Amino acid sequence: MSTVAAGGTSFLAAAFSALRREPLLHFCLLGGLIFAADHLLQPPLQDNKTIVVSKNMRQSFINGFSEDGDRTPTQEQLNNIIDSWVASEILYREGKALGVDKGDDMIRDRIAFKLQVLLFDQVKLEKPTEEQLRGFFETVRNRFDVPEQVSFLLTPATDEASARRQLADIRAERETDEFRDQTRLFPGRPVGSLAPSFGDSFRDQLLGSQIGEWTVLQAKDGWHVARLDGRRAAVPVSYESVRDQVTRMWSTEETRKRAWAAVQKLKANYTVKVEN
Repeated sequence: MSTVAAGGTSFLAAAFSALRREPLLHFCLLGGLIFAADHLLQPPLQDNKTIVVSKNMRQSFINGFSEDGDRTPTQEQLNNIIDSWVASEILYREGKALGVDKGDDMIRDRIAFKLQVLLFDQVKLEKPTEEQLRGFFETVRNRFDVPEQVSFLLTPATDEASARRQLADIRAERETDEFRDQTRLFPGRPVGSLAPSFGDSFRDQLLGSQIGEWTVLQAKDGWHVARLDGRRAAVPVSYESVRDQVTRMWSTEETRKRAWAAVQKLKANYTVKVEN
């Protein structure tokens, strides 16, 4: 028995010695080591058929529902937003698998948008102080204050001589029905919008006229006959009455600023060349 055992041991030793000199074995062992290392350093990719709408992403949809963050979506509206995003994600993954993303600006913008969402999700805001909120309110209070408004009638643009003849006809009550139909009423027009639309001179002359009095005014597009019909003073809004809206607006604006700062930080890693 001992002789057989010794012979078996001798045979295995000889066989092992021969395998140690076999290049194929070396190749297999090296390949196994590389595969094991790759498995550890590069874990399997996430299932491409699984789409996760994270809590942070869901909240970003809610926050982005309105520009100022002053309205939140209903559950049905939120479901529609999520369904739309999921549909886009599915199409993106399928298109990327087909290689249609190469050189496509729409795909590029989509990827950029996803990274933007991730940047927004990373922004963590501290609770603002009352001083911060009041200071922010003063910078955006024009969005809340009711501006000074005027209501007026305005005839179509023409030359100065024609406008003065029209004024004479109006005062003599001999204007035609067609002319009356062409005369427009501008109700409750913010005073701040007059200069951009009609010019500084028109605004100043209209505000300087008497209510109910027809007068000839020059605007950007020509001469008009106008009548100031009403004027309402501006109504300032108190901070306390809109504090919740101001808080949401501050959060939205501060998040945007910090996300933009993150983009600028990433930009520092790039060299940007703008060719003429």
